[in-house]
Amino acid sequence: MKTKLTLTVRKSVIDQAKRYSRRTGKSISQLFEDFFDTGQASVKSEPQRAAERLLRRLKAAKPVKSLKDKELLRKHVAGKYS
Repeated sequence: MKTKLTLTVRKSVIDQAKRYSRRTGKSISQLFEDFFDTGQASVKSEPQRAAERLLRRLKAAKPVKSLKDKELLRKHVAGKYS
């Protein structure tokens, strides 16, 4: 089911959209629909974007060598008393 949507945008944006529409041979409505159907439009909040940046950094980071409890205790004691 199609529903009408009215948008308020700058005149320059409308002119640019019309030129692009003529070049591609698609209506502005179809371009709008395609944009959201293909997932190109990512409407995310700032916390979501921050979480994605953190996740990318964590994936790119070198893995940390895991130590056993006794090794950690030995290193701590050696650092504390040496």
